[in-house]
Amino acid sequence: MSASEKAKAKAEQAEGKLKEAAGRASGNERMTAEGRGEQTQGDVREAKEKGKDAFKR
Repeated sequence: MSASEKAKAKAEQAEGKLKEAAGRASGNERMTAEGRGEQTQGDVREAKEKGKDAFKR
């Protein structure tokens, strides 16, 4: 997995977790949903990179 893509994926996941937690704390459902979406994007990016690595070998 490319280091920069891995870093982007982890950053998206972390940002999503923070946004989801802030949304829950403030009772803002829209922010909570956006946070979950960002986490999912990070998960998809990470899975894509792992898939690419698996085919390289």
